[in-house]
Amino acid sequence: MESPQKTSYQPAAIEEKWQKTWLELGLDKTHQDQNKPKFYALSMFPYPSGSLHMGHVRNYTITDVIARLKRMQGYRVLHPMGWDAFGLPAENAAIDRGVPPAKWTYQNIAQMRQQLQRLGLSLDWECEVATCSPDYYKWTQWIFLQFLEAGLAYQREAAVNWDPIDQTVLANEQVDNEGRSWRSGAIVERKLLRQWFFKITDYAEELLNDLDKLTGWPERVKLMQANWIGKSTGAYLEFPIVGLDEKIAVYTTRPDTVYGVSYVVLAPEHPLTQVVTTSDQKAAVAAFIKEVSNQSELERTAEDKPKRGIPTGGQVINPFTGEEVPIWIADYVLYEYGTGAVMGVPAHDVRDFKFAKEQNLAIKVVIVPEIGAEETLKSAYTEAGILVNSGDFNGINSIDAKKAIIEFAEKQNFGKLRIQYRLRDWLISRQRYWGAPIPVIHCPECGIVPVPEKDLPVQLPEDIELSGRGGSPLAQLESWVNVPCPSCGTPAKRETDTMDTFIDSSWYFLRYSDAKNEEKIFDSGKVNDWMPVDQYVGGIEHAILHLLYSRFFTKVLRDRGLFNFDEPFQKLLTQGMVQGLTYMNPKKGGKDKWIPSHLVDANNPVDPQTGEPLQRLYATMSKSKGNGVAPEDVINKYGIDTARMFILFKAPPEKDLEWDEADVEGQFRFLNRVWRLVTDYATTKKQLTNDNGQLTKAEKDLRRFIHIAIQAITEDVQDDYQFNTAISELMKLSNALTDADCHNSPVYAEGIQTLVIMLAPFAPHIGDELWQLLGNKNSVHTQPWPSFDPGALIVDEITLVIQIMGKTRGSIQVPAKADKADLEKYARESEVAQRYLEGKDVKKVIVVPGKLVNFVLG
Repeated sequence: MESPQKTSYQPAAIEEKWQKTWLELGLDKTHQDQNKPKFYALSMFPYPSGSLHMGHVRNYTITDVIARLKRMQGYRVLHPMGWDAFGLPAENAAIDRGVPPAKWTYQNIAQMRQQLQRLGLSLDWECEVATCSPDYYKWTQWIFLQFLEAGLAYQREAAVNWDPIDQTVLANEQVDNEGRSWRSGAIVERKLLRQWFFKITDYAEELLNDLDKLTGWPERVKLMQANWIGKSTGAYLEFPIVGLDEKIAVYTTRPDTVYGVSYVVLAPEHPLTQVVTTSDQKAAVAAFIKEVSNQSELERTAEDKPKRGIPTGGQVINPFTGEEVPIWIADYVLYEYGTGAVMGVPAHDVRDFKFAKEQNLAIKVVIVPEIGAEETLKSAYTEAGILVNSGDFNGINSIDAKKAIIEFAEKQNFGKLRIQYRLRDWLISRQRYWGAPIPVIHCPECGIVPVPEKDLPVQLPEDIELSGRGGSPLAQLESWVNVPCPSCGTPAKRETDTMDTFIDSSWYFLRYSDAKNEEKIFDSGKVNDWMPVDQYVGGIEHAILHLLYSRFFTKVLRDRGLFNFDEPFQKLLTQGMVQGLTYMNPKKGGKDKWIPSHLVDANNPVDPQTGEPLQRLYATMSKSKGNGVAPEDVINKYGIDTARMFILFKAPPEKDLEWDEADVEGQFRFLNRVWRLVTDYATTKKQLTNDNGQLTKAEKDLRRFIHIAIQAITEDVQDDYQFNTAISELMKLSNALTDADCHNSPVYAEGIQTLVIMLAPFAPHIGDELWQLLGNKNSVHTQPWPSFDPGALIVDEITLVIQIMGKTRGSIQVPAKADKADLEKYARESEVAQRYLEGKDVKKVIVVPGKLVNFVLG
């Protein structure tokens, strides 16, 4: 076979060639060989905005390296991609541009699919899903019916953002920071509408307990989920309303402070608010409720906002003391949380203390650090201590008092122990068009009737006009809304709400295992085979909602008998952000303070409009900051493999990555060095010599270096995916091969092949091209991952340092297995020792095995 012609590294030509070859060979297809262990590698699927950004490239590159590596390690790999395609942006685009949401979305999908394919990712496109496709949302609707049948889906009234001018419901992101509608500019109101909910609270305890099973998740993500679920143990207590046969129920984790209650607060929207308000307070209370109704939940509960309230005129009786205390309403109490009421204990709660001071309410100390301590407070005392002013409980430490007071309340029938969760049921209704329609029909005779399974999917109508005004767009299309009841035939109406898009992304990872199944949501055998996902990769911003909802769906569908696993994602990697060099004018405010980097002279960073000096910093790439780097620009200049190498080398996957053009060039130079190294060998290699099994010292040293690299890189990529240090080891191996002088040795050939194979998952295109230049027929990606030989790490010879009176005078090579006596003998016989010891009296010889021999003279 003739040696190949030596050529320069041309990334564009190589990348196009190999992507076409991989497609023809079907290298990325999912294999079902049950003799191989499975590995499911998954990136969080993107919203099809129309263009990839560097955050996407980083996410998908990380997962792609893992998938390629696992294939080489003998796994059958599922590595799919899809589109989280429903949502508000498509609907807004339809309103702004007059383009149907489906057309806009599918155009974006086509564009982004092309961009992803150009990245050379080893994705199995035969598993592709799009959540807006009827053949996908048919099964989203089927899942809804499973929840309904299990009693986990229900309707009740809940507050929404209401635009009084456009007469429409707004998503939170459509309300600006001044509380105005993004389109009409109207002050947004809070309005009660009947909404659909999923009973995630039924699974709160299991969702919390099973976090312990997720040993492959970052601790901070598990902590965030635990805090979101928010389990607490406390007391449910009832305060009788003076003059009425009603009680106000509160939940508290501090029953030990109940003797210090000086007021009770209701949520303004609590049904009892109207009941307890006295006639002289009705006007003031009504005005306050109207004012609060215009505030979002975030505004009402923000820590930095002053807490506002007003007395209702009503009173309750503290059942522990018999004292009457006032009933207030306040903006910081929400009806949806807990019981919608709280007891005010100013002496022992920071918020209550501040509120009581502002409203001139009583502050009664009932816990002190120790007996005899001062009872006047400058701030709330919130630590444990000893009860005072607490009747029969005086003198008890507050920890024990909690239990004793709950037991007392239970005996007296005005309270009990309660476990409560911060987690609330999931509101899934959206008064929007571009989402999966909720598959129920409202019949005046039968009530809520599920759409029969044979009639799924309930498809979105295409003949609809989207204006952003009026109620739900679907509700305005009578030809779609009006249908006969499937149970009794009576004229009825379809549900016009669509589902929260988080529902679509809460089960997509299950569909990938059997994406083309038209008869079932998936085959149980296939989903049990591939699930759970072995490695999930995505942003930390999804740490709570997406991951929690996905876990919830998995547990519900398990309980419906669809599969046999408890958790969807075995290991989770939350990759860091990609940050760009950013320029900020500290004298400007809002968005104007960010100066796009292409307008700034890096050598003299000043504001092009004002001439004011700019601050330089690294910040997450975004359009608003003007600090982004387009992936296509980098790829066109350096090639895909260089972009991948930089992304993987610059920072560990979980850390933020600072984009630096100089470092990108550094990786380009490294790939060029590897190219020259391998092509020089491929074009000039001669007949291999020294194949008699006896290796020279140079060959032994090189082989040791090769297998040290194999061991180190394999460890780096195995569990923690420290790709940056793995690439560093590849660089060291490349340098060792460059410096080696045994080019005709089989050891050198082993080193070149090992370098190319281990480079391939990181830089797949150049890897395959170099593998072919070495005379190989098959793709490098079908090669087994190298295994290291522990024997290669054994050293035959060591360097022995020779010292005279503690000073190093030279060194010699000696057998590694030499004992103390032999080491002294080798040292005495050495030219170094003879030169310094001639005519001298050696008083003592100190031998440190494996290191040195020191001659002490008399």
